[in-house]
Amino acid sequence: MTGHPAAGIPVSGTTRLYAVLGDPVAQVRAPALMNPVFADLGIDAVLFPVHVRPQHLERVVRGLQRIENLDGMFVTVPHKAAVRRFADRCGPTVDVVGSANVLRREPDGSWLAENFDGSGFVSGLVGAGHDPRGRRVALVGTGGAGSAVAAALLAAGADRLALYDADPAKLGALAARLDAHWPGRVRALPGPDLRGADIAVNATPLGMRPDDPLPFPLDALPPGAVVADVVMKPHETRLLREAAALGHPVLHGIHMLEGQLNSYRAFFDMN
Repeated sequence: MTGHPAAGIPVSGTTRLYAVLGDPVAQVRAPALMNPVFADLGIDAVLFPVHVRPQHLERVVRGLQRIENLDGMFVTVPHKAAVRRFADRCGPTVDVVGSANVLRREPDGSWLAENFDGSGFVSGLVGAGHDPRGRRVALVGTGGAGSAVAAALLAAGADRLALYDADPAKLGALAARLDAHWPGRVRALPGPDLRGADIAVNATPLGMRPDDPLPFPLDALPPGAVVADVVMKPHETRLLREAAALGHPVLHGIHMLEGQLNSYRAFFDMN
């Protein structure tokens, strides 16, 4: 193996490249998880962060797609909805949720988009002992990650899903798409009202900065309700810290990424 930095061996001319796109990228955890996977599997590849502003996204993605030794892209906030238009084909989850978090170069040079945020989140939730089947879930934030998480929760058997987003158009569009697949189980909320929820999920970026407000109030949650966050850095967001202090079980954002590792390996054929 020629190797990469995660293995302590310099990158060479044979190294395959993967990029993770975001704005910002200081919080991304994918390189820290994926590069050791490459090393463990003996794969000569490296995943590196790319900080790209929304107004430059098309130029950057189109440029990366023309790099012959770049095999894939991982996508984070705020590009998950926009990036799907740069794929030649979209997987079934992308068509339902309207966003993508990975793109793969196909053997013919075309690009396929898929989204594993939702399945990763549910995998982490179940792994922590909080199966959503038959539960009432409230989710705040219907962007790229929130849309995928919402669909995966319904697919996993959540009994009721209440959604809120500060953007009414985005909220309504997702609720309509989900209701077409899971009729009668989705409700769009006029505000972040979490009364009666068994599981409450923050799928907004709120919590990435220390001065961010809480994405939703905790005082209306029933005792024992699970509070989950998709924010990965900081590990302990204000929301999770205050929820734990009130006695709620919490799920950290890193669980969503860790739950996707096997899906990434299969999607990118990392054997």
